[in-house]
Amino acid sequence: MDENQQGTAPPKVSVVIVSFNNAAALRRCLTALEASRGRETFEILVVDSGSMDECPQMDTEFPGINLLRLPRNFGLGKALNIGMRTAVGEFFLFLEPEMEVSLDTVSSLAALLEAAPDAVAVCPLIVSPAGETLTRLHPLPLPAELWQAWRDGDFQGWTGPEATLEPAEADYLKPPALMVRGNFMRGLRYIDQRYGHHWWDLEICTQIRKASRKILLLPTARVVAHGSALLGFSTGARGLLAADRALGAAVWCGKHYGWFQGFKFRLAATFLSLGRLLSLRNAGYQFSLLSCLLSGQKLDGSQQAL
Repeated sequence: MDENQQGTAPPKVSVVIVSFNNAAALRRCLTALEASRGRETFEILVVDSGSMDECPQMDTEFPGINLLRLPRNFGLGKALNIGMRTAVGEFFLFLEPEMEVSLDTVSSLAALLEAAPDAVAVCPLIVSPAGETLTRLHPLPLPAELWQAWRDGDFQGWTGPEATLEPAEADYLKPPALMVRGNFMRGLRYIDQRYGHHWWDLEICTQIRKASRKILLLPTARVVAHGSALLGFSTGARGLLAADRALGAAVWCGKHYGWFQGFKFRLAATFLSLGRLLSLRNAGYQFSLLSCLLSGQKLDGSQQAL
């Protein structure tokens, strides 16, 4: 967007993307956004989490973006909050760098959100490069379901969207790509800073549904999700990420089901990790995980790994 357009009409949508050592994916994502219809109606903010590749220089290739360079990886929660506090759009669209929008994705989502006053968020249909539907739906979980998801790696009982072109209500969706009303996020004071890298999307969806407002899936708005590059995280980094998932899940349980549920989750995760460490199952990873659980270390910029 040029300065004249920005001066006469503020953008309707602020697209917020967090990058971390994924320059090729980010370049593809930005190329698709720049080619979108109605490009003048939205701004693009890229929050880079201390990448060591070409991500911090991406504004030289795409001068129309606003690139915010962070000195290190503060986790998705803080990075998204920084992006939202910088954004000026009425709606916030959260995208991962691996996502490639279609020509009308942004404008279609904004039009639906504007036309549906009882909705706070709208989501596109996520598909693979081959056209396979990747969007998965799940009810808001109970603490026991969240525990199982952390222990086993994912929730049970995901379902696919119905075969319809009409908007449909949802509670919680993966992969996380959603457009949210900016006023709603500002009213929440953005994402709770107690979350590190994980569960920010579950927190937003929970707050929307607790407010008795809707999340709508728009099947005609498509986003292609490309596979993530394998970054080869160290044992310490993998332990940190697992601890971040557990600590974030404990925050969610305590916040929405009472402090004891959060305490119980963290205690159970600690004892599970301790038991696996004593049995010498993947000892290096379990030691890192246990250390982070005991200290409360999450992915928030204070960590040594990542």
